[in-house]
Amino acid sequence: MADNSSELYIVRKKAVPEILRKVVEVNKILASGRARTVNEAVDQVGISRSSYYKFKDDIEEFHDSLAGTTVTLFIEINDETGLLSEVLRVFAVCRANILTIHQSIPLNGVAGITVSIQISPATERVETIIARLGETDGVKQVRITGRA
Repeated sequence: MADNSSELYIVRKKAVPEILRKVVEVNKILASGRARTVNEAVDQVGISRSSYYKFKDDIEEFHDSLAGTTVTLFIEINDETGLLSEVLRVFAVCRANILTIHQSIPLNGVAGITVSIQISPATERVETIIARLGETDGVKQVRITGRA
């Protein structure tokens, strides 16, 4: 994971600059399907594509209590034998129930995986799951794309 393993901070929404809040909104729009492309989504919230791409991997909403919900994660991994197994092992160790999983065909040595998990009281915190996935060799990116 490219420098996403750095320290995390919890900051109140009012202290987050407007540009970062808009990046979060673009991610929500894309995840919900209200826009098909990044261009459409950034136009809806009024930021540039370059601003979105600059911060898209560095901010996401914090959800204090996700127990009883479904969380969907997008994980970008290198195309390496056994890496998907390592990723799935993280979910097992964290006691997350996998509801759905979809892996794209690798392009240029990178595959995208979308995993929906059910959060129960026994499940590790989502932030812990994301951190453990990010520490896995070959994982390039992890982000929440939805919750229900």
